[in-house]
Amino acid sequence: MRDDSAAMARHPIVLTQEGDGTAILAACRAAFGDSDLTMILFFSPDGGQVADVSALLAEAFGPQCDVMGCSSAGGFAFGGYDDKQVVLIGFPADTFRASAVWLPSLRQHMARGWMRTLRDLSQGFAPTPGRAQFGLLLIDGMSGREELITTTVNATLPDLLVLGGSAGDGLRFDRTHLALNGESREESALFCLIETDFAVEEVVFDPFIPASQRMFVTRADPDDRLLQEINAEPAVEEYARLIGVPVADLGPAAFAANPILERSNGRHFVRAISGVTASGGLSLMSAVETGAILKLGRADSLTRGMRERLDELGEVALILGFDCILRRIALEEAGQGVLINALYSKFRIAGFNTYGEQHCGIHVNQTFAGLAILTRRAGDAA
Repeated sequence: MRDDSAAMARHPIVLTQEGDGTAILAACRAAFGDSDLTMILFFSPDGGQVADVSALLAEAFGPQCDVMGCSSAGGFAFGGYDDKQVVLIGFPADTFRASAVWLPSLRQHMARGWMRTLRDLSQGFAPTPGRAQFGLLLIDGMSGREELITTTVNATLPDLLVLGGSAGDGLRFDRTHLALNGESREESALFCLIETDFAVEEVVFDPFIPASQRMFVTRADPDDRLLQEINAEPAVEEYARLIGVPVADLGPAAFAANPILERSNGRHFVRAISGVTASGGLSLMSAVETGAILKLGRADSLTRGMRERLDELGEVALILGFDCILRRIALEEAGQGVLINALYSKFRIAGFNTYGEQHCGIHVNQTFAGLAILTRRAGDAA
């Protein structure tokens, strides 16, 4: 499927395609035509094809076009969630400029090296007056190092708007994939610096409010993102008791409906649960420390605040969305799929379901983090 407004050559071009690399390349050639692109961004539900798709597109569209992609837990493109099709976005060189780099070896804590790479990228990407700059960050969603890499990027480029998502692997939570221009690396992240003629705005929505009852983390392993004890009880048993669900019934739907929240800098953020361990602990998608105080989250409305924020934007060319897989599950369990389809269509939202979201220098879960590319020019009044 090709976006019907793709003839507006100055705007990002969005398409979806199911199949192997050959089918995806053919769809891209048809959709992008003779457009001179600075970047192709893509998200694939099949991690095994990420490197091949990246290589095919990089060869076809030339060295002036960075091809950056990752595996997902599903995608969306101006409509509902989809687990089969690859989502691709082409950024025309007439209105965008982009350059991407690897931030490798996440488990080796190479913060100094990452900072040097980011500084070199920024210094070689001098801003153009009258244009907006932003950063996109894709991270190995099984690395367990999103907090570290997000903090490092924010410390190195503190004045830059940066959003991103953790690569996914469906609901398997096994292995995620990232690729840049045909090269794939494990336990790594990709950072892309982008400049555009269009105005950009951040769009973030987290519907959960904290319940009154506190949970004390009496034992945790933050390096491996394990929550082992809550209130001096095995974490699985205590969590199940607090939400009123038998341990045997714990799974993605229960986790999505009953997230745990941690307070930081005056706000509560979701620390999502991905599974149950054999030893009675909970595997998390963000780190928590022993001694932390958590609360259960309750959703006032899963969509109302998001619709209100989107209505404030004005006309958009594209909203690039990073939407947590557990948020998607909560929406589907609540029977709100049709409403989300309508919202994503009306406001031109395309992106992927993640294992975590990055914005404002932090790593969060069960949140929608989006970058709105508006049709007005950067610097023009809203």
